[in-house]
Amino acid sequence: MATLIHLDRADDERLGDYVGLREATLRRLLETERGVFIAEGSKVIRRAIEAGYPPRSFLLAERWLADLADLLDGLDVPVYVTTEEVAEAVTGFHVHRGALASLYRAERFTIADVLAGRRVMVLQDLVDHTNVGAVIRNAAGLGWDGVLVSARCADPLYRRSIKVSMGTVFALPWARLPEHVDLAGVLHSAGFTVAALALRPDAVELADFAAGLAKEARVAVLLGTEGHGLSAGWTDAADAVVRIPMKSGVDSLNVAAASAIAGYALG
Repeated sequence: MATLIHLDRADDERLGDYVGLREATLRRLLETERGVFIAEGSKVIRRAIEAGYPPRSFLLAERWLADLADLLDGLDVPVYVTTEEVAEAVTGFHVHRGALASLYRAERFTIADVLAGRRVMVLQDLVDHTNVGAVIRNAAGLGWDGVLVSARCADPLYRRSIKVSMGTVFALPWARLPEHVDLAGVLHSAGFTVAALALRPDAVELADFAAGLAKEARVAVLLGTEGHGLSAGWTDAADAVVRIPMKSGVDSLNVAAASAIAGYALG
């Protein structure tokens, strides 16, 4: 059974993994330095551990001990038990689900693993962790085989990304591309037809692109930043530039919504 440790002070050094969870810059430095990430909520924690991420510690409100008792049984890690008020003082927000875990990061999939699938989404420099989590959830829910993220894309294992993905980030293969990647070379050598979702005069409608695909085609969809979309270099790497038809003077959708539509149309 994991060791239960009752704490009543927010400045206890043993809670260092959980400090300032809403401060993205701080968390990026701290989590990278310690090789950890934070999972929130009992369901998400279970999915992370079942996926093979080793736990480092838990931070729980008393009322969540019974719910996680079976999971904690057999684990040799500290479980810090405290009040919701102390947890809020440590993390910087009200922990609605009452359960947090610090887990060790692991690169579970390679780029080659992701490219072994038939349908892949590729994200360029998304800065919003919520969007990254939503795209991963969409890809998993619509039966896509994996996600590649650019070197500067927001962290799929950031707490907010994990939460929005509903834990699918632990099951769906994903990998990070290196800086200055030859995207066309990587995707075309793996046999993918590459579609860039972008606003360009020569863009074809999504439905027309889908209708022209061979049944056995392998497809990679490129999705760009929330502000400027895909870079010219990434757009030029595509076999086709594709757009979702819009009305009422709206030129585009949120990147997560666009990924859902494209994922359904091309799935």
